[in-house]
Amino acid sequence: MLSIVRNLRNKIAKTKSSFLGKIAEAIRLRGKVDEELIEEIEDILLRADTGVEMAQFIIEKLSDQIRIEKIREVEIVQQRLQEIMRNVLLQDYEQNLDFFAGAYASPHVIVFVGVNGVGKTTSIAKVAYRFRKQGKSVLIVAGDTFRAAAIEQLSIWAERAGCAIVKNQQGSDPAAAIYDGVQSALAKKYDVVLIDTAGRQHTKHNLMTELSKIDRTIKKLIPEAPHEVLLIVDSTTGQNAISQAKSFNEAIRLTGIILSKFDGTAKGGIIFNLKHNLDLPVKLIGIGESIEDLECFDIQDFVTAFFTSDTKADENGGDD
Repeated sequence: MLSIVRNLRNKIAKTKSSFLGKIAEAIRLRGKVDEELIEEIEDILLRADTGVEMAQFIIEKLSDQIRIEKIREVEIVQQRLQEIMRNVLLQDYEQNLDFFAGAYASPHVIVFVGVNGVGKTTSIAKVAYRFRKQGKSVLIVAGDTFRAAAIEQLSIWAERAGCAIVKNQQGSDPAAAIYDGVQSALAKKYDVVLIDTAGRQHTKHNLMTELSKIDRTIKKLIPEAPHEVLLIVDSTTGQNAISQAKSFNEAIRLTGIILSKFDGTAKGGIIFNLKHNLDLPVKLIGIGESIEDLECFDIQDFVTAFFTSDTKADENGGDD
C-alpha cells in the first residue's frame, strides 16, 4: 500500500494547496487543541467546497470526540479527523474495488458524460490505456458529432492509447454514431467500449434529453448496457458540480464519478460534498496530464495520502 500512498501523496499533496494538506498544516502549526483550531479546520473545509452541511457534520463529530475522549494532543485530533472523513466516504457503498478488475460483460460498455472543459477526452484515453495494459481489446466511439475538433482530438488520444475508434462525420446524429459503434463492437467482439458524448451544459434541456436517447439506443443492442455511466467532474469546479451531477443523473442514470485535474487542488472537498448530496461513488481520479495519471479511488489510500508526511512514509518502509 505504501507505494500507492506515495504516488498519490506526491501527485495530489505535493503542494500545500490541497485542502487536507492545509488541515494537516493547521493542526501542526497550532500545536494545541482549542476552539480556534476547530474553527480553522471548519473554515478550511468550507473553502474546500465540502459544503456547509458536510463541514458542520465533520466538525460536530470531531468536537464530540474531543470532548468525550478529553483529547489534548493535536496528533490525536488529526487521527480522529482522518477517521471521520474516511467513514463519510465509506458509508453505504463498497470499498477497495479495482475499477479495472473483475468479471465484465463483453463488451463492457462505459458512457462518459460531462460539461465542456472538464477533461472528458483525456479521461477516456486514460481509461482506455489502463484496459489496454490489461490486454483488453478496446473500442472508442466518438459520440460528440457536434465539433470536428472533438472527433480529431479523440482520434489522437485513441492512437496514443493504442485503441481503435469509430467515428462518423461532424453533424451526424450522435445516437446513430453510437449505434454504429456498439454494433461494430459486437461484430468484432471487443472487450470494452468507451463512448464519448458531447460536452454539454447541464442547463440545456434539449442536449440533456439527447443523453436519454443515447441510453435507449445502446439498450436496443445490449439491453443491460451501458454497464457504467461516468460523470467527469473537474475538481476545481466547486459547488456547481452538485447541480451538474443532479441534472446528468436525471437524463441518464449515473453509476459513478471521475474526478479530473485532482493534482494539488484546494477544492478537493467536493468529494465529500458529492457523497453527501448524491451518494455517488468516486471511482477514478485524474492526477496529472499524462495518459498514465489515473488512479482507482481507494478511500483508505486517499485519506492517508493527504495526512502522511514524506518523512513518516519513508520511515515506514520506502517504496516497497
